[in-house]
Amino acid sequence: MSRNHAGTAAIITGASSGLGAEFARTLAARGANLVLVARREDRLVALADELAAAHGVAVHPISLDLAAAGAVGTLAAFVRDRGLTIDSLVNNAGFGMHGPLVDADPARIDEQVRLNVGALVSLTREFLPAMTASGRGILVNVASTAAFQPVPTMAVYGATKAFVLSFTEAVAFETRDSGLRVTTLCPGATRTEFFEVVGTEEARVGRYQTPAQAIATAMRALDARRTPASVVSGAGNAATAVFARIMPRSIVVPMTARIMSR
Repeated sequence: MSRNHAGTAAIITGASSGLGAEFARTLAARGANLVLVARREDRLVALADELAAAHGVAVHPISLDLAAAGAVGTLAAFVRDRGLTIDSLVNNAGFGMHGPLVDADPARIDEQVRLNVGALVSLTREFLPAMTASGRGILVNVASTAAFQPVPTMAVYGATKAFVLSFTEAVAFETRDSGLRVTTLCPGATRTEFFEVVGTEEARVGRYQTPAQAIATAMRALDARRTPASVVSGAGNAATAVFARIMPRSIVVPMTARIMSR
Protein backbone atom coordinates (compact mmCIF):
# COMPACT_ATOMS: atom_id res chain seq x y z
CA MET A 1 0.00 0.00 0.00
CA SER A 2 1.30 3.46 -0.93
CA ARG A 3 2.02 5.59 2.13
CA ASN A 4 0.47 9.03 2.40
CA HIS A 5 2.87 11.97 2.80
CA ALA A 6 0.20 14.65 3.09
CA GLY A 7 1.24 17.50 5.36
CA THR A 8 4.92 16.51 5.40
CA ALA A 9 7.85 18.42 3.94
CA ALA A 10 10.63 16.83 1.90
CA ILE A 11 13.96 18.08 0.56
CA ILE A 12 15.08 16.59 -2.76
CA THR A 13 18.57 17.35 -4.08
CA GLY A 14 19.53 17.06 -7.72
CA ALA A 15 15.87 17.76 -8.41
CA SER A 16 16.12 19.51 -11.77
CA SER A 17 16.07 16.29 -13.85
CA GLY A 18 16.31 12.51 -13.85
CA LEU A 19 15.86 10.62 -10.60
CA GLY A 20 15.47 13.78 -8.54
CA ALA A 21 12.63 15.13 -10.67
CA GLU A 22 10.92 11.73 -10.58
CA PHE A 23 11.21 11.57 -6.80
CA ALA A 24 9.66 15.06 -6.68
CA ARG A 25 6.71 14.02 -8.84
CA THR A 26 6.15 10.89 -6.79
CA LEU A 27 6.22 12.59 -3.38
CA ALA A 28 4.11 15.53 -4.59
CA ALA A 29 1.50 13.06 -5.84
CA ARG A 30 1.45 11.61 -2.32
CA GLY A 31 0.82 15.04 -0.81
CA ALA A 32 4.27 16.13 0.36
CA ASN A 33 5.33 19.76 0.27
CA LEU A 34 8.75 20.05 -1.33
CA VAL A 35 12.04 21.90 -1.24
CA LEU A 36 13.74 21.32 -4.59
CA VAL A 37 17.51 21.83 -4.74
CA ALA A 38 19.75 21.95 -7.82
CA ARG A 39 21.91 24.42 -9.69
CA ARG A 40 19.62 25.03 -12.69
CA GLU A 41 17.07 27.51 -11.43
CA ASP A 42 14.95 27.63 -14.59
CA ARG A 43 14.30 23.89 -14.47
CA LEU A 44 13.54 23.97 -10.76
CA VAL A 45 11.03 26.77 -11.15
CA ALA A 46 9.30 25.01 -14.04
CA LEU A 47 9.06 21.77 -12.04
CA ALA A 48 7.84 23.62 -8.95
CA ASP A 49 5.07 25.29 -10.96
CA GLU A 50 4.10 21.95 -12.53
CA LEU A 51 3.84 20.12 -9.21
CA ALA A 52 2.06 22.90 -7.34
CA ALA A 53 -0.56 23.12 -10.08
CA ALA A 54 -1.00 19.35 -10.41
CA HIS A 55 -1.13 18.41 -6.73
CA GLY A 56 -1.88 21.54 -4.73
CA VAL A 57 1.29 21.25 -2.66
CA ALA A 58 3.74 23.98 -1.68
CA VAL A 59 6.98 23.72 -3.64
CA HIS A 60 10.03 25.83 -2.81
CA PRO A 61 12.85 25.81 -5.41
CA ILE A 62 16.36 26.93 -4.46
CA SER A 63 19.27 27.16 -6.87
CA LEU A 64 22.33 25.96 -4.97
CA ASP A 65 25.65 24.24 -5.64
CA LEU A 66 25.83 21.76 -2.78
CA ALA A 67 29.55 21.17 -3.39
CA ALA A 68 30.29 24.79 -2.47
CA ALA A 69 31.43 25.81 1.01
CA GLY A 70 28.53 26.80 3.25
CA ALA A 71 25.86 25.39 0.94
CA VAL A 72 24.24 23.19 3.59
CA GLY A 73 24.00 26.13 5.97
CA THR A 74 22.40 28.20 3.22
CA LEU A 75 19.81 25.49 2.63
CA ALA A 76 19.09 25.13 6.35
CA ALA A 77 18.52 28.89 6.61
CA PHE A 78 16.23 28.77 3.55
CA VAL A 79 14.15 26.07 5.26
CA ARG A 80 13.97 27.97 8.56
CA ASP A 81 13.00 31.23 6.87
CA ARG A 82 9.97 29.49 5.37
CA GLY A 83 8.89 27.98 8.67
CA LEU A 84 9.34 24.42 7.43
CA THR A 85 10.05 21.33 9.50
CA ILE A 86 11.65 18.66 7.35
CA ASP A 87 10.18 15.16 7.56
CA SER A 88 11.93 13.61 4.54
CA LEU A 89 15.21 13.95 2.66
CA VAL A 90 16.25 12.51 -0.69
CA ASN A 91 19.98 12.90 -1.26
CA ASN A 92 20.14 12.41 -5.00
CA ALA A 93 22.69 15.02 -6.13
CA GLY A 94 25.94 13.56 -7.40
CA PHE A 95 28.04 12.93 -10.50
CA GLY A 96 30.67 10.60 -11.89
CA MET A 97 33.89 10.77 -13.91
CA HIS A 98 35.35 8.22 -16.31
CA GLY A 99 38.99 7.47 -17.04
CA PRO A 100 42.19 6.52 -15.24
CA LEU A 101 42.72 8.37 -11.96
CA VAL A 102 46.17 9.55 -13.09
CA ASP A 103 44.53 11.58 -15.89
CA ALA A 104 41.70 13.08 -13.81
CA ASP A 105 41.42 16.77 -12.96
CA PRO A 106 42.24 17.10 -9.23
CA ALA A 107 39.76 19.95 -8.77
CA ARG A 108 37.00 17.90 -10.34
CA ILE A 109 37.88 14.93 -8.10
CA ASP A 110 37.60 17.15 -5.03
CA GLU A 111 34.24 18.48 -6.23
CA GLN A 112 32.97 14.94 -6.76
CA VAL A 113 33.91 13.87 -3.24
CA ARG A 114 32.46 17.05 -1.70
CA LEU A 115 29.13 16.52 -3.46
CA ASN A 116 28.75 12.73 -3.45
CA VAL A 117 29.99 12.28 0.12
CA GLY A 118 30.47 15.53 2.03
CA ALA A 119 27.19 17.24 1.16
CA LEU A 120 25.22 14.02 1.61
CA VAL A 121 26.59 13.45 5.10
CA SER A 122 26.17 17.08 6.13
CA LEU A 123 22.58 17.24 4.86
CA THR A 124 21.71 13.99 6.60
CA ARG A 125 23.16 15.23 9.90
CA GLU A 126 21.52 18.65 9.56
CA PHE A 127 17.98 17.36 9.10
CA LEU A 128 18.13 13.99 10.88
CA PRO A 129 17.02 15.33 14.30
CA ALA A 130 13.81 16.77 12.84
CA MET A 131 13.17 13.69 10.73
CA THR A 132 13.58 11.23 13.60
CA ALA A 133 11.44 13.42 15.86
CA SER A 134 8.71 13.48 13.22
CA GLY A 135 8.87 9.76 12.43
CA ARG A 136 6.57 10.31 9.47
CA GLY A 137 8.98 10.54 6.60
CA ILE A 138 11.76 8.92 4.62
CA LEU A 139 15.49 9.23 4.13
CA VAL A 140 16.72 8.04 0.74
CA ASN A 141 20.39 8.25 -0.18
CA VAL A 142 21.04 7.44 -3.83
CA ALA A 143 24.07 5.21 -4.36
CA SER A 144 24.64 2.97 -7.39
CA THR A 145 25.39 -0.60 -8.39
CA ALA A 146 28.96 0.78 -8.50
CA ALA A 147 28.83 0.64 -4.68
CA PHE A 148 29.25 -3.13 -4.58
CA GLN A 149 32.76 -3.43 -6.05
CA PRO A 150 35.79 -1.29 -6.93
CA VAL A 151 35.35 0.24 -10.38
CA PRO A 152 38.56 0.78 -12.40
CA THR A 153 38.24 3.89 -14.62
CA MET A 154 35.59 5.21 -12.21
CA ALA A 155 37.60 4.68 -9.04
CA VAL A 156 36.47 7.79 -7.16
CA TYR A 157 32.82 7.49 -8.17
CA GLY A 158 32.62 3.84 -7.13
CA ALA A 159 34.29 4.61 -3.81
CA THR A 160 31.91 7.49 -3.07
CA LYS A 161 28.91 5.26 -3.72
CA ALA A 162 30.37 2.48 -1.55
CA PHE A 163 30.59 5.11 1.18
CA VAL A 164 26.97 6.12 0.65
CA LEU A 165 25.83 2.51 0.93
CA SER A 166 27.80 1.82 4.11
CA PHE A 167 26.83 5.15 5.70
CA THR A 168 23.12 4.75 4.99
CA GLU A 169 22.93 1.17 6.21
CA ALA A 170 24.50 2.32 9.50
CA VAL A 171 22.09 5.27 9.83
CA ALA A 172 19.15 2.96 9.09
CA PHE A 173 20.18 0.79 12.04
CA GLU A 174 20.75 3.76 14.35
CA THR A 175 17.29 5.19 13.60
CA ARG A 176 15.41 1.87 13.46
CA ASP A 177 13.10 2.76 16.39
CA SER A 178 12.28 6.30 15.28
CA GLY A 179 9.63 5.63 12.63
CA LEU A 180 11.83 7.22 9.95
CA ARG A 181 12.12 4.91 6.95
CA VAL A 182 15.68 4.79 5.63
CA THR A 183 17.01 3.13 2.50
CA THR A 184 19.80 3.32 -0.04
CA LEU A 185 18.65 3.24 -3.66
CA CYS A 186 21.23 1.51 -5.86
CA PRO A 187 20.23 1.96 -9.51
CA GLY A 188 22.17 0.68 -12.48
CA ALA A 189 22.28 2.47 -15.83
CA THR A 190 19.32 4.86 -15.94
CA ARG A 191 18.15 7.17 -18.71
CA THR A 192 19.16 10.44 -17.10
CA GLU A 193 21.82 13.07 -17.86
CA PHE A 194 24.39 11.12 -15.82
CA PHE A 195 26.37 9.86 -18.81
CA GLU A 196 26.34 13.30 -20.43
CA VAL A 197 28.15 14.61 -17.36
CA VAL A 198 30.49 11.61 -17.32
CA GLY A 199 31.24 12.33 -20.97
CA THR A 200 30.83 8.82 -22.37
CA GLU A 201 28.42 5.91 -22.40
CA GLU A 202 31.37 3.53 -22.06
CA ALA A 203 30.68 3.71 -18.33
CA ARG A 204 27.26 2.11 -18.78
CA VAL A 205 26.83 -1.48 -17.59
CA GLY A 206 23.66 -3.45 -18.36
CA ARG A 207 20.35 -2.34 -19.80
CA TYR A 208 18.91 1.07 -19.23
CA GLN A 209 16.07 1.59 -16.81
CA THR A 210 13.86 4.66 -16.72
CA PRO A 211 13.84 7.01 -13.73
CA ALA A 212 10.26 5.92 -13.04
CA GLN A 213 11.35 2.28 -12.74
CA ALA A 214 14.16 3.13 -10.32
CA ILE A 215 11.96 5.34 -8.13
CA ALA A 216 9.20 2.72 -8.12
CA THR A 217 11.75 0.29 -6.67
CA ALA A 218 12.63 2.75 -3.92
CA MET A 219 9.01 3.50 -3.08
CA ARG A 220 8.10 -0.20 -2.85
CA ALA A 221 10.90 -0.61 -0.30
CA LEU A 222 9.75 2.44 1.64
CA ASP A 223 6.12 1.28 1.61
CA ALA A 224 6.99 -2.19 2.89
CA ARG A 225 6.22 -3.15 6.47
CA ARG A 226 9.95 -3.39 7.07
CA THR A 227 12.03 -1.11 4.88
CA PRO A 228 15.33 -2.67 3.79
CA ALA A 229 18.42 -0.56 4.39
CA SER A 230 19.34 -0.87 0.72
CA VAL A 231 17.61 -1.85 -2.48
CA VAL A 232 18.90 -2.49 -6.00
CA SER A 233 16.74 -1.47 -8.94
CA GLY A 234 16.36 -4.18 -11.60
CA ALA A 235 16.59 -7.95 -11.28
CA GLY A 236 19.76 -8.18 -13.37
CA ASN A 237 21.44 -5.45 -11.35
CA ALA A 238 20.42 -7.16 -8.11
CA ALA A 239 21.95 -10.45 -9.27
CA THR A 240 25.18 -8.68 -10.22
CA ALA A 241 25.33 -7.00 -6.82
CA VAL A 242 24.97 -10.35 -5.05
CA PHE A 243 27.71 -11.81 -7.24
CA ALA A 244 30.03 -8.89 -6.46
CA ARG A 245 29.47 -9.32 -2.73
CA ILE A 246 30.14 -13.05 -2.53
CA MET A 247 33.01 -13.43 -4.99
CA PRO A 248 36.65 -12.66 -4.07
CA ARG A 249 37.85 -9.19 -5.02
CA SER A 250 40.70 -10.82 -6.94
CA ILE A 251 38.06 -12.04 -9.40
CA VAL A 252 35.58 -9.16 -9.23
CA VAL A 253 37.97 -6.25 -9.85
CA PRO A 254 39.60 -7.58 -13.06
CA MET A 255 36.17 -8.61 -14.33
CA THR A 256 34.80 -5.14 -13.65
CA ALA A 257 37.81 -3.59 -15.38
CA ARG A 258 37.18 -5.67 -18.51
CA ILE A 259 33.51 -4.68 -18.56
CA MET A 260 34.36 -0.98 -18.15
CA SER A 261 36.93 -1.08 -20.98
CA ARG A 262 34.65 -2.61 -23.60
